[in-house]
Amino acid sequence: MAKKKTVQEMTEAEIAARTAADNAPAGPDAFEKRLARHRDELKWLYCELYRDEQAFDYFVSMLRRCWEQRKAALRAQDERRAADPDWYRSRELLGMMLYTDAFAGTLRGVQEKLPYLLECGVNYVHLMPLLQSPKGRSDGGYAVADFRTVQPELGTMEDLEALADACRAHGMSVCLDFVMNHTSEDHEWARRARAGEQEYRDRYFFYDSWDIPREFEKTIPEVFPTTAPGSFTWLDDCKQAVMTNFYPYQWDLNYANPVVFNDMTENLLYLTNRGIDVIRLDAVPYIWKELGTNCRNLPQVHTLVRMMRMACEIVCPGVLMLGEVVMEPAKVAPYFGTPEKPECHMLYNVTTMASTWHTLATGDVSLLRHQLDAVCALPRDFLFLNYLRCHDDIGWGLDYPWLREHFGTDEVAHKKYLNDWFTGKWPGSDARGELYNDDPRLGDARLCGTTASLCGVEAAVFEQDAEKLERAMACDLMLHAWMLTQSGIPVLYSGDEVGQLNDYGYHDDPDKRDDSRYLHRGKFDWEAAALRRDASTRQGRQFEGLRRLTHIRAGEPCFDARADVWTEDSGSRHILAVCRRFAGRELMCLFNFSPYFVTAHVARDGDYDDLFYGERHDGLRDMLMYPHSFAWLLRE
Repeated sequence: MAKKKTVQEMTEAEIAARTAADNAPAGPDAFEKRLARHRDELKWLYCELYRDEQAFDYFVSMLRRCWEQRKAALRAQDERRAADPDWYRSRELLGMMLYTDAFAGTLRGVQEKLPYLLECGVNYVHLMPLLQSPKGRSDGGYAVADFRTVQPELGTMEDLEALADACRAHGMSVCLDFVMNHTSEDHEWARRARAGEQEYRDRYFFYDSWDIPREFEKTIPEVFPTTAPGSFTWLDDCKQAVMTNFYPYQWDLNYANPVVFNDMTENLLYLTNRGIDVIRLDAVPYIWKELGTNCRNLPQVHTLVRMMRMACEIVCPGVLMLGEVVMEPAKVAPYFGTPEKPECHMLYNVTTMASTWHTLATGDVSLLRHQLDAVCALPRDFLFLNYLRCHDDIGWGLDYPWLREHFGTDEVAHKKYLNDWFTGKWPGSDARGELYNDDPRLGDARLCGTTASLCGVEAAVFEQDAEKLERAMACDLMLHAWMLTQSGIPVLYSGDEVGQLNDYGYHDDPDKRDDSRYLHRGKFDWEAAALRRDASTRQGRQFEGLRRLTHIRAGEPCFDARADVWTEDSGSRHILAVCRRFAGRELMCLFNFSPYFVTAHVARDGDYDDLFYGERHDGLRDMLMYPHSFAWLLRE
């Protein structure tokens, strides 16, 4: 796939040609053709779920209205992407997730900083939640009060559309969260429901007593047992209980009501018509509730996601759906759907992320290799979004049955060890993190912190220990090389490119101090970023090392999504060996997860070239690896 030129790289004639192409409307029958392709299945699924043909007719008219509102530039992009359906599988894609206010203050500020993102090699920008939410009751923006209004201090919907237009001109895609499981209690629907309007109460789960809520809570696991126990909240003003699986100010929507599905789908399409390329479906496994179940991953969820996928393919076929499914692989894979009836285009690789940090703390790659074998066994069409850190905490959702069977691991004791290690309590650990949602009853907690701080960079800087800093930075680079080795789309968390450290200032902010996730959601350090071109600084070395990795990945065919990928025996439980083979080329990737010198013994002869360090190796049967080091070894 040829790299798309940025505006700066284009001639005036090329810019004029692109502008003309973008302003050429799609053919008048484009919508009708796409609707006809999906109509039978869409109607069958809709009417099986809701048994309401009148609601379905409204749904179709809504889709037509949204398509009519889609501007010519977006329709033209839809046509280009339809002609290249694998456009998002390119190894050149590199993502970054960021908070608008932390990164640049406002949406206009983000637009002004696009040259920096381009310098980072980023062409996929995930803007963390930015829609209107009540201050102090927003859960980081995941309690939306208006799906069509930007948080005022960040800008306006016009600013968001202008940013999306600017990104599109630079060949960059924009991702935005769509919080579909619930609304804020300040949303118009919730306010009217609270005031007693039955039509709006029917959009939520209202009960006059605790009888039915108690029956629900017998089978629904608590999401936040420490900070928000239970799944219902009592409203004193209207003397009713409302379902609130996450926080009391986030009211769960009732998708058994077709009006909810119709209106939420229209809200989704409104955002795509502003130029959003990727819609992240937040907490998608939770959206269908049924008494007597755990209200997770129910069959109706897949029906809803499939219908949303078809709605996008009809109105905006250039838009992707990214599913947030924070569960084990067996429950994640079904959200891809099937080749005939696809659901999400891509999903988060959550378990691999958690297993990676487990592996760093234990120095044993067995679980990570087991996890990767499971991922590699999935169809190649399944595309994962890979990351080391994100806006959220690290939950230890590991494969404990496997660990128990092979190592006799006790789940509670192991979680405590991991949390002690990454908070620096364990002897010999230089990691610096904090716990989130610590639940002493269950011996469970999640972890917060930036990549650099969890790798020991913060401790080394504080102690002014140059040797320790070298080891910590090597660890950080090794983890990023591992993330970039995985098939799928790699996504950086803003600040990791310059080794940003934890921000403890949130402890002094009354709106944030109860949520330790703000430890790694701090303001972007532009002073540190200004050092990115200075090779004598740790920021400069971090930036240059990561740019070199991403440049190699973009240019090496073995990183193609179509490559064959598998793990091999490295001869050491400390070293992960991953082989990628494509188009007559073989890339052996080795990662030493231990803080010691370890020798790898991989059954390979012949000459291998190290793509990162430029060295040549005669076979891989006796290769000494430095602590927390990696090697990308190519044989043609």
